[in-house]
Amino acid sequence: MNASDVMVHDVVTVGPDDDLAKAVRLLVDHDISALSVVDGERRVIGILSEGDLLRREEIGTEKTRPWWLEAITPASVLAFDYSKSHGRKVSELMSDRVVSAGEDATLAELANILEKNRIKRVPIVKDGKLVGIVSRSNLIQALASAPPPPADDRLADRGIRASVLAELGKQSWTDFGERNIVVSNGVVHIWGLVGTPEERKALVALAEDVSGVRAVSDEMIAAY
Repeated sequence: MNASDVMVHDVVTVGPDDDLAKAVRLLVDHDISALSVVDGERRVIGILSEGDLLRREEIGTEKTRPWWLEAITPASVLAFDYSKSHGRKVSELMSDRVVSAGEDATLAELANILEKNRIKRVPIVKDGKLVGIVSRSNLIQALASAPPPPADDRLADRGIRASVLAELGKQSWTDFGERNIVVSNGVVHIWGLVGTPEERKALVALAEDVSGVRAVSDEMIAAY
């Protein structure tokens, strides 16, 4: 399965020059937690999420600091906070750091994007234009509807995982354990923080060397 199989096609969007009140109403009316911000050609230029609306003067939640702390806070930070609490246009509050994926991105790749970037949704683009969105809940729905693997495949996966864990246990250069290893249909998925590029390469090589492994999916997050 890939993004086109699970994405939501009817994406609720706003423009950068739209009033914030309109965006808030869309969030409420459609019971969603974020909006894709698009330009006139439907290119995604930002994301406006609930988190961008937490600090608002209207509800008394704007960020305040003691005078002495404000005096040493960089002007850029103060300006950023002011926009978040007083901005009236979508462009003044949205995050312009957009992580997107293509229609052919696999579910594993989408999960990796969500985890590594600590985001809840991924805009799906084609030829640079928004065509859909995949959220964490869409992946959970795919999981719920996926048929279980045949019993013999599950047994094989357990054997592969046991072999990988046994080999890991012999190594002194890593502390990866069973919580970081998942095996599905012969593919070893390695998750978690990894300390060095060398450790990352070695972990992949270790898994690839285990009998029965069809492929290794590197889901690791670099801590270096």
